[in-house]
Order: sequence, then C-alpha cells, then structure tokens
Amino acid sequence: MYIDTHVHLNAEQYEEDVKEVIERALEADVKKMVVVGFDRITIEKAMELAERYPFIYAVVGWHPVDAIDCTEEDLEWIETLAAHPKVVGIGETGLDYYWDKSPKDIQQELFRKQIRLAQKVNLPIIIHNRDATGDVVRILKEEEAWITGGIMHCYGGSVETAKDCIDMNFMISLGGPVTFKNAKMPKQVATEISLDHLLIETDAPYLAPHPYRGKRNEPALVTLVAEEIASLKGLSVEDVAKKTTENAMKIFRITD
Repeated sequence: MYIDTHVHLNAEQYEEDVKEVIERALEADVKKMVVVGFDRITIEKAMELAERYPFIYAVVGWHPVDAIDCTEEDLEWIETLAAHPKVVGIGETGLDYYWDKSPKDIQQELFRKQIRLAQKVNLPIIIHNRDATGDVVRILKEEEAWITGGIMHCYGGSVETAKDCIDMNFMISLGGPVTFKNAKMPKQVATEISLDHLLIETDAPYLAPHPYRGKRNEPALVTLVAEEIASLKGLSVEDVAKKTTENAMKIFRITD
C-alpha cells in the first residue's frame, strides 16, 4: 500500500476526470491520498474531497506565493477547519523567493503565523520552500517548529539541510524529481537519509516522474517515486511502500 502525502486533486487540471484519476490511484495500490489546499478555493475543494472519500484527507493552509492576499479572517477560518476529523495538517506554507508576487517580509510573517497556528491546533505543518532555504530553516528554529514537527514537501535541498530538518522533528518527502536523471541532490538524499525519515508524494498535477516528465501528474504515479528510492537504496519496493506508509500514518496520525 502507498500513501500519496501531497497531491492537488483540487486543482483545475482534474475538473473533468477526478473520479477516474482517483480510481487509477486505487488500482495502483495508492490507498490513501492527502489533498493540500492553499487558498480559499483549493481549501474548499480539498474539504469536499475529504468528506466524499473515506481514504482522502485534507491539509489546509495558505501558500507563500499568495501571502499578500491572506487576511486574518482567512487564518481564523483555517483554524476552524483544523478541528475537522479529516484535516491532518496545516499548509502548505513556507517561503517562495522564486516568484515575486508577495514581498519576503509578508511571506515570513504569514509563515510564522501558520507555524503558531499549527502549534495551537496541534497538527503537523507542511513546508513549501523554493529558493529560500536559509530563511525557512531559521524561522523553523526561531518558532520552535519541532513542537508539532511536519513535512518538508517535495524536498530538493542538501543532505545536510535534510538532517537539520529531521533534528527539528520533520519528515523529508520526495516526489517526481528524484526520478529525473539530472536530480543529483534528491537522489543523494534518497540514498543517504534513513527510510525512517522519508515520505513519498506526487505534488500532482505537477512534477510528473520520469518517463512522464512534462505531462500531467497523478497519484497513481507515486509508485514510480517509491521504485526509484528502492533502487537507490538497494531495497525492495515493498519495503519502501511499507515504511513510507507507516511514516505517513504516524506524522498525520491516521489510524484507520
């Protein structure tokens, strides 16, 4: 059994065929999926999917790219949703310095607020990091993010930074890029970081693994991520599936 720990089935790319996408995932033994909302529209859709399907869970939060649009009312709403039994995390939040829609200071302020919100509602926090590693790690430390821990989503950084995050009670989640031929750092992380600290994800519809790179991703393809990790570690795919599933169930506190 596999768990796709980060998927956007709430994205417009699935409006026409989300049911079929979910069916293909189940046929591929992807038995649980965590749908991540990151603004008003995607959070509402994530909640709808979580309520409709017993094997789908929701993460709710506000994306750093759109930090400038987030209001106190939005954060209060997210806090209310956190009490829902199918909500298993806060995010995705973090920092994104690649896009310049939201100024860095506004991103950092919202990041801190969501870490504190996660601590208040006692849920793990899901971290988005693009071109902002130093500030992400610094803020996690300053805000004592280890209190709840969480997930470094679609991790693309160094082994050393991964170890820093693990020391702060974070899991390292690998996605499609680990299968790319030129992805040196994700492959190194997959090789050197213990399976005890790894998760698998798709970030679908984005970042489809090889040989589907550039096409629409979907949760059924998380199996290819597991296969690559197994190959890099010299393990069976079954071992990777079993352990990453156990890790996901633990961090999200899923018991069924």
